[in-house]
Amino acid sequence: FFMGILQLLATTAAVYKQWIPNTNFETASNWDKGRVPCARDVVHFEKDKVVSVFVGSPHALTDMYLPLNGEFLLAAGAAFTAFDGSWDPGCDSGGTARFTDAEHRSWFDPTLWQDVLPSGELRPGGPLFSVHEERVPCRYDDVIFQPETSFRVNTDSSQPVIHLRSISVMGQELNTPSSWAGYLGGPSAPLQFHGNGTLQVTGTGCPDKSGCACGNTLDGPRICAALLGDSGRQCPEPACQSPLQPLGHCCGVCGATIDLDFTPDFDLQKYQDKLVQELLSQPKYAGVQMAISKVHKAQTFLGIVSRSAAPLIQIVLIDDRAGAQAGTAAEQLAADIMQNIAQHGEALGISSGKMEVATGSTASGQVGSHPVSRITAGTVMGLLFSLLFLGGILFLYRKGKLRLPALRPQHPWERMEEPAPPAPASDQGFDNPVFSVEPPDADLGEVASKDLQVFYLNPLYNASETET
Repeated sequence: FFMGILQLLATTAAVYKQWIPNTNFETASNWDKGRVPCARDVVHFEKDKVVSVFVGSPHALTDMYLPLNGEFLLAAGAAFTAFDGSWDPGCDSGGTARFTDAEHRSWFDPTLWQDVLPSGELRPGGPLFSVHEERVPCRYDDVIFQPETSFRVNTDSSQPVIHLRSISVMGQELNTPSSWAGYLGGPSAPLQFHGNGTLQVTGTGCPDKSGCACGNTLDGPRICAALLGDSGRQCPEPACQSPLQPLGHCCGVCGATIDLDFTPDFDLQKYQDKLVQELLSQPKYAGVQMAISKVHKAQTFLGIVSRSAAPLIQIVLIDDRAGAQAGTAAEQLAADIMQNIAQHGEALGISSGKMEVATGSTASGQVGSHPVSRITAGTVMGLLFSLLFLGGILFLYRKGKLRLPALRPQHPWERMEEPAPPAPASDQGFDNPVFSVEPPDADLGEVASKDLQVFYLNPLYNASETET
């Protein structure tokens, strides 16, 4: 087991993804009868279907209807001959053999790709897996179409250009933009690739030691539709009530996820190797699988989703346990990883880590975090909020939207002073619109002279108190 892990680590620097289906003449699944046509059969290709068909051996046929647009790639010794009527073992009764339609095979179907070694051999099974978006070729991956095979793939995409490091076709590796452009100008490429997405070879790998995002986020819905919607497949029913939803994955999982904030010193490949060697290789974690990669997560501030997305390292941990024990081994491994971050995070280039857990024994996901510099971060955030608050007040005050009370300190001797007495009332009185003001025994039809002394009725006092 340990030797298998070492072999796996030695081949993780470059990622090779190989296209699984083909359009070979000798592949039984390419025919509606589920077998390769024999001598008494009439072979029928739909006339309006574009095909590229590799023929690896000689075939005798009764008749064959060819498409209007297509090609046959003949290996050495391969040929078609007319059936001469002689007996053919296993072909007692003839019929019509129809070539199946390959138009629906999508580049973004994760079930149509497999991880392989540079030699084209299947990558050995191990503790590492990929989320669904990363099972389709990423922008820095090498793509392999098997030698001596033909194929047809639909490249419809939500992004105009699909970047790749290299593409190998018919045993020839095309790893420069010029070599790929030359192949696209040949006769086979239009028969093999169709759709609105354009494949572009860059010849460069990921330039960042902290890893590179896959680049398939825009086609995430297309990947999940190809995985589930179009084929009738369904996500497995999780054993936990509130499964986790990792970024780039179509299905909820039981287990644990860890989001890591990192510094320029972080090395993704070295950290992955460290986790595999020191933790995943332990016997108690034999049934645990891990996916680790850089992703971009949308940022939120006060509940508002920002347009920018911050890069972080996502670790997804799942295990093979069932029932109430589902995800518990992954949970324990996540706890060990978080403890290791608490002790060595700064040296590893990890500034903080956040863990989320969902197991068969928990009703909802449990969240835990360990910021390496919690106090510093808290202080900075506190100062930031204080400055924003004061700045907002100052802005509103200058715009006239906010009035601040004028505060003036009152001295003790000012409080001791007696209030100034009111000015003496004028002898001429005043006009009061509320009460009837008139001199005694005056005629109501005459205006009171201003020289007369004014008398008025005050309802709060007795009438005798009104005379002076």
